[in-house]
Amino acid sequence: MQWRNQIERNPRIMCGKPVIKGTRITVELIVEMLGAGSTEQDILASYPHLKPEHVRAALAFAAASLASDEVILLDEQVA
Repeated sequence: MQWRNQIERNPRIMCGKPVIKGTRITVELIVEMLGAGSTEQDILASYPHLKPEHVRAALAFAAASLASDEVILLDEQVA
């Protein structure tokens, strides 16, 4: 999925959070809705100007963001 064609960050839109291009709908909102049990069809019904590829792009962006996270393991005695 080429999420870069669908997702943008602009400091003047939603404080720079990643959004669907041309909207103020954040990736965070879409992922939260899916996590809360909404289906893709529920999201599309709530935001009729969105397309299925926007929902998939939001998930691909979230996956790419998590894949680039750095994990730092602490010694159990320190934690």
